Amino acid sequence: MFQLSLPRGRTLDLSSPHIMGIVNTTPDSFSDGGKNYKNDSAVINSLSLLEEGATILDIGGESTRPGASDVTLDEELERVIPVIERIRAQSDCVISIDTSKAEVMRQALLAGADIINDVRALREEGCLSVASQFPDAPICLMHMQGQPRTMQQAPKYGHLINDIKDFFHKRIDACVEAGIDRSRLILDPGFGFGKSLQHNFELLGKFHKFADFNLPVLAGLSRKSMFGNLLNRDTSERLPASLAGALLCAQQGAHILRVHDVKETNDVLQVWSAAKHGVIK
Repeated sequence: MFQLSLPRGRTLDLSSPHIMGIVNTTPDSFSDGGKNYKNDSAVINSLSLLEEGATILDIGGESTRPGASDVTLDEELERVIPVIERIRAQSDCVISIDTSKAEVMRQALLAGADIINDVRALREEGCLSVASQFPDAPICLMHMQGQPRTMQQAPKYGHLINDIKDFFHKRIDACVEAGIDRSRLILDPGFGFGKSLQHNFELLGKFHKFADFNLPVLAGLSRKSMFGNLLNRDTSERLPASLAGALLCAQQGAHILRVHDVKETNDVLQVWSAAKHGVIK
């Protein structure tokens, strides 16, 4: 059982999976690009996700889909900081900032964010330093082979699970060396980030292997192309597959599920919990 410490003296009980609702304040995200591009829409959607069962909101201002364009620092700040400030003014929910830029991390945490969620696992300049300056903020380290623009161009592994584990060992060591307590870390194996269709489904079947680290593990596979390619489904038709993937990860020990479809995922988790524990709340 994990108790994740948060800023302002709060904790997050991870004895059962939490839902992280995705809020992309971008015009070009692969699934919901443009939906929350304006601040008002992003805030309204965020509050709706909380009502549907999310306990964490993941706010992102730069798309990391394959081939996505870079976003300037000023543009990313303009997209995410007002949204974080307005959500924090209305809710004490857990807010995650989805970014790989050190200055965005810093300003987001000052604005009221609680968690750093970095697809590049604090490998960009200044990120380790900023993260070390906020000792109460958990950090999610995601595995990615390559960079978003090129990560899906024939990714290769010697041994998929062991290679990802080796990456995590190195990033955990780098964090500890930078003064970041190991207990602050969350691991995300990175579905769809530098992984072929075969890799993604092997990862789904062996998700439990990452329990070896004795750290919380996040699963982010909502609406991803692994389902579209397997089933020949457009993004809008991937809900059933996404729910199946979320349940498989929950059954294998996922502590956080990062999803677009909060209400439906919450229904699945409640049914699973009732059957697992035999307790109806």
